[in-house]
Amino acid sequence: MEQVVIVGAGPCGLSAAAELQDQGFDPLIIEKENIVHSITRYPANMQFFSTSVLLEIAGVPFTTVGEKPSRLEALHYYRMVSERREFRIRRYEKVTGVKRQEDGTFIVSSEGRGGSVRETPARAVVIATGYFDHPNRIGIPGEDLPHVTHFFREAHPYAGTKVIIIGGSNSAVDAALELERVGAKVTVVYRGESVSANIKPWVRPVFDGKVAKGLIELKLMSRVVEIGDDWARIESTGENEGTSEIISADFVLALTGFRPDRGFLRSMGIEAPDGIIPPTHDPDTMETNVPGLYLAGVVSTGRDANEIFIESGRFHGRKIARHLAEKQA
Repeated sequence: MEQVVIVGAGPCGLSAAAELQDQGFDPLIIEKENIVHSITRYPANMQFFSTSVLLEIAGVPFTTVGEKPSRLEALHYYRMVSERREFRIRRYEKVTGVKRQEDGTFIVSSEGRGGSVRETPARAVVIATGYFDHPNRIGIPGEDLPHVTHFFREAHPYAGTKVIIIGGSNSAVDAALELERVGAKVTVVYRGESVSANIKPWVRPVFDGKVAKGLIELKLMSRVVEIGDDWARIESTGENEGTSEIISADFVLALTGFRPDRGFLRSMGIEAPDGIIPPTHDPDTMETNVPGLYLAGVVSTGRDANEIFIESGRFHGRKIARHLAEKQA
């Protein structure tokens, strides 16, 4: 029987594995893709807001060329940490359920790529599944059309096209700037009175300048209410509330953020209501209302998933490891 199974090999899951190792455990990580899969889905040219020091895990220094690490540097770093620590990782295996047994242990059910099913017994389980696979859907007609996506990887495929970006966060602003640079005609649609106050300080003046020059069109106090094959209907929510216009769009990027899968947590018996209330857990130990079942990373929060990042979630594993070590003593 495994001492501890960690579900998810993102930075917070890897950090939890390292902390458990330091307490004498040999955790098993089960990951439905490969390690730090969420970072592979970031834009190719993305630069982190955090410094490299704030992204370090496992006591391994994260050295970078500049102050802010790139996506590629982060992938290399976390891969190096997992290799140096010799983590046991079962890759491309999706956990489908975690069930507590009468004796207090768990059965972790999982499915491989070919449909093979496994059941892994464990004394404790850490859920570190992140949130990046569950975009915040808008719920409008046309959202599932093939030219609409919630992910932005790189600008080149959009060169010379008309693109509507829905959102006003860092991801939306970064995408708008990259798209404008490759010759796309960009319209940013956001429901707020201005784009987010949390835009990277070195990016905000560049974006504002492009808008002022008319190189990027910014529609504030507005929302996209319908998407067609080559158009989108935009409705005002401001002074002219209810008025709408149709503009041409070859592509629509709905960069509206992501959320953890609360249904998955509830299936394990964790009290996890939808909305801003965090799943029930002890913040000092990260143990949920199900004894022996822990949360690590953004999955533990009820706040905006984009605000709980590696720099805070990486310490959850330390709390978990100490609690399990105390139980075992």
